[in-house]
Amino acid sequence: MTLTEDRSAPATDFSAARRAMIVSQLRTSGVNEPWVLEAMAGVPRENFVPAELRDAAYIDRAVPLGDGKFLGAPLVQGKMLQEAVPAKTDKALIVGDGEGYLATLLRPLVGSLDAVAPAAADEAASGAYDLIVIDGAIEVLPDALSARLAEGGRVVTGVTERGVTRLAAGTKAGGVTSLLPLAELGIPVLPEFAAPKRWSF
Repeated sequence: MTLTEDRSAPATDFSAARRAMIVSQLRTSGVNEPWVLEAMAGVPRENFVPAELRDAAYIDRAVPLGDGKFLGAPLVQGKMLQEAVPAKTDKALIVGDGEGYLATLLRPLVGSLDAVAPAAADEAASGAYDLIVIDGAIEVLPDALSARLAEGGRVVTGVTERGVTRLAAGTKAGGVTSLLPLAELGIPVLPEFAAPKRWSF
């Protein structure tokens, strides 16, 4: 009898990959809130990337999804969730894929969650949101989106300046939404939120 060697690659243990993500990416970088870790341990990232990239779902950098879109690194979503401090009393809006990974993490943590694509952010449902999370880095926060944030409401996003992206958070006070850049973080840039071009001489 001739034995044939099985040369096929072993199947990825995604449960082990999720545990490693928690221990080696999130905890070591200051994401330690139990509710964040529980949420991220329970959502399979591999279900949110193209089939051929499933083995790369837990790497510590963005994964391309096609059409110029990316799934941010696990640390990006962990930091965003931790900074957002979502509550069951929140009416929330996510600017991004309403069926994507970050939306799936956020939905059980808030009272309600609406979603709008970045290209249609100006068309977000009317009403006052307690929390707006933008799944990517922006150069400017559109006035139309800020107008949909309730007084005292929070916004969490990434901001980009001179090619550097940072996590940012802000609160609306006196009708004005101000963003405070926080930790430098590799966040996929959303071209739909680029600043208007200025003339230079």
